[in-house]
This record gives sequence, structure tokens and C-alpha cells, in this order.
Amino acid sequence: MIAEKPAVAPQVRLAIRTRDLNLWYGDFQALKNVTIDVKPRLITSLIGPSGCGKTTLLRCFNRINERYGNVTTTGEVRILGKNIYSEAVSLADLRKSVGMVFQRPNPLPISIYENVLFGIRTHTRLRGRTRGELDAMVESALRDVQLWDDVKDRLQQRATHLTLEQQQKLCIARLLPLKPQVVLMDEPCSALDAEGTERIEDLIALLKEKFTIVIVTHNMAQARRASDECIFMLLGEIIEHAPTLDIFLNPSEERTAMYVEGRYG
Repeated sequence: MIAEKPAVAPQVRLAIRTRDLNLWYGDFQALKNVTIDVKPRLITSLIGPSGCGKTTLLRCFNRINERYGNVTTTGEVRILGKNIYSEAVSLADLRKSVGMVFQRPNPLPISIYENVLFGIRTHTRLRGRTRGELDAMVESALRDVQLWDDVKDRLQQRATHLTLEQQQKLCIARLLPLKPQVVLMDEPCSALDAEGTERIEDLIALLKEKFTIVIVTHNMAQARRASDECIFMLLGEIIEHAPTLDIFLNPSEERTAMYVEGRYG
């Protein structure tokens, strides 16, 4: 008898892998047999008309959908080779590895300094860390999101006094002390003006050197500018997944072409 080759190797090369993923909100099926492979250290955009399942799929990757109740999920989601729906998986550990940035910046009404440390204080005991170690952690995170020079002299100021762009950068910085491997972004520029959007996109391009990034966006220009690959969804199904330029210049599906050309959606 010939031994089967282990299935682990190809999974490790992928950041996210789903197989026959289905999700229902009550009786409504929001995702239908979703099978995708997301490569590491790339920016992958989820695109499609409103209600197509983009945000629902994104929220499967850190199991945040389960907070809403009356949700049933079947199929498999593997992140960095691990089945995240396994009973052995800790939700706290999962959400340390898979960070999330929301549509509207949500800094806490506390200092900039304490905002950066909030996530790691929540997930990890910092007892025994010196003030110097905490200071270094804060500085490193703020430098990584290109915010340090703007705020280094006012770290004790309330974070809600920052501009929206700065608040969104701070929300990204809040994830970094946890050392996530995947960062999910649900329309991260939707509350920003054109200049703020450009700067956040530039930041995301830098962050992909360290993280796998999955973005939900309704902005086709942004998807084309900012992502390496696109996944086009329609009515809860995956229609096409390809490099971004192929999606926009040479889609294999007519429905994809109609959407990116603005003929519907």
C-alpha cells in the first residue's frame, strides 16, 4: 500500500485556506461553498456588490460572526495550517494572530499610549515588564504605522483628539504588539478623505512586508491600486479569484467583467 502524502505541507504555504465554507444567519444563507486560497504576505481584496458576503467572509477568519448569535457555519477554514473551527482552538489566541481593523476608527477614549498597549494588556499579562520595555513597545508600533513623529510629544493626550486618519493608524498600531500574522481590514478608508486614503493605502503596502492583509472594499479604484489579488463575490459565492490586473483587464468570468466595468452593483 502506498502511503498518502501528508496534507500539511501545502496548507503551511498558504495564509488562509477555506474549503466548502457555508454560513447561515438563521435561515438566510450568506456564504455558499466558499473555497479560496489566500497567499501569505500579499494584499487580497474582497470585492462585490453590497450584500454579497464580503464582510461575512472576512469575519469568518477571526470567528467574529459568532458574536451575533443565530449563526451556523459548516466547512473548513485553516489559517497558517490550523483549523480555526476546531474545538481545540482558543478564540483569544486566534484573535491575537488575526487582527481586525474596522470601517470607522475606534480608538478608546484614553491616552494614545494606553491605546497602543490596550490589546496586549487584554490578551497578555504585562506584570514584570519595565516602563522602558512598554515605552519601546509603544514607540515601535507607532513607528510601524508612521505615526510616531506626529504624536511622540503628546502620548498622554486622549486618542479621540487625533484626526480620523491618525485614529485609523492608531487602531492598526494597537494590533502590532500582539504580533499578528494576518490583518483583516473592513473598508479601512471609508471614513477618510482622499489624502488620508492615499496615506493609509501607502501604509498598508508597507505592512504587507510583515503581514498577510485581507481587505473588504467597495472602491474599485482602491482595489486596483492597493491589492495584489482580488476575490470577486456575488450572492455569497466566489465567482473569480485572480491577480488584480487579471481581474480588471482580463477577467475570465463575464459577471466579473460586468462588475468591475460598473455595469451593475
